[in-house]
Amino acid sequence: MKYYILYSVLFVTGLLGTYVVIPLFKNLLIDSNVLRPNYKKDMIPVSMGIVFLPMIIINGIILGFVTNDVNNLLHLFMFIFGMISMFFAGILDDIIGNRDVSGLKGHFKSLFKGKLTTGGFKALFGGFIGILISIAISKDILDIIVNTLIIALSTNLMNLLDLRPGRAIKVYLVIGLVLLLTLTGFEKSLLLLLLPNVLAYFNYDLKAKAMMGDTGSNVLGISIGILICMGYSFNIRLAWLVFLIFIHILTEKYSLTKIIEKNKFLNFIDKLGR
Repeated sequence: MKYYILYSVLFVTGLLGTYVVIPLFKNLLIDSNVLRPNYKKDMIPVSMGIVFLPMIIINGIILGFVTNDVNNLLHLFMFIFGMISMFFAGILDDIIGNRDVSGLKGHFKSLFKGKLTTGGFKALFGGFIGILISIAISKDILDIIVNTLIIALSTNLMNLLDLRPGRAIKVYLVIGLVLLLTLTGFEKSLLLLLLPNVLAYFNYDLKAKAMMGDTGSNVLGISIGILICMGYSFNIRLAWLVFLIFIHILTEKYSLTKIIEKNKFLNFIDKLGR
């Protein structure tokens, strides 16, 4: 029963706390001229994913206070460390990023030519963060390799999706619901460090009032990757990795937006609520 009380506290705190800080951060970004044209060419605040951060930390404090198991504390610190790391990489890309280069292939081509892009930095940095977390939570070298790829590619998956209002968050919420129903033990409580925060912000993104940017999409992606690595068997993780590789190969050759627009069901879901 105490777990349900804890889950309720984390959910309500994350939801209400994020509602409170959203207008504060939105005004901060507007006053600082951190704006970018969206797909309709309207100038709106970018990097609004920063609104997820305060309640991640506050709920992390709550969860850490009630947690006595050393392994659980390790998972808590690794989870928060991963998200904060990608906040940093994401906000860097949002603010000073060059949009002339896109896709992992494009960023690595630039890097091999001696030109570092923020996207290339983000990919390398995210990869090293994935390695570090994987070493902390994995059993052997194969586990480290699989987990590293899952964390890195899950992070980039949300970047691939975040091209239209609400799209990335819709996918995140579907995956989050699956995780909520299937994760057990301490990992389920980790999910609630971010999920309610995203729900509180969702309408802003859906109505194109703001863009969470890479600051937000990176965090959504890495949180999914870490939780899958921590909470599921090798076979399930391997299946998720195969799916991630397939999606990344597909999106290097074809436009994900065009694929969605040509499918009636996906297009309906994509536009729902806008």
